[in-house]
Amino acid sequence: MNKKWAVKRITINLASTESEKLEKYCASTGRPATDVIRELIRSLSITELSASEQTTLFLIKN
Repeated sequence: MNKKWAVKRITINLASTESEKLEKYCASTGRPATDVIRELIRSLSITELSASEQTTLFLIKN
């Protein structure tokens, strides 16, 4: 199977309200949660992140 990108599986913990909001959005758009979350991550601008957030991203990557 040829993949476009290397796959890294992550688990996120959501509050029930966040989970419901994501589920409703996905249902209304017909898009899977994975695609929605991936698009949101791609839209992030690293230069806009605080030093704390950049440290967190660094720790997650490594």
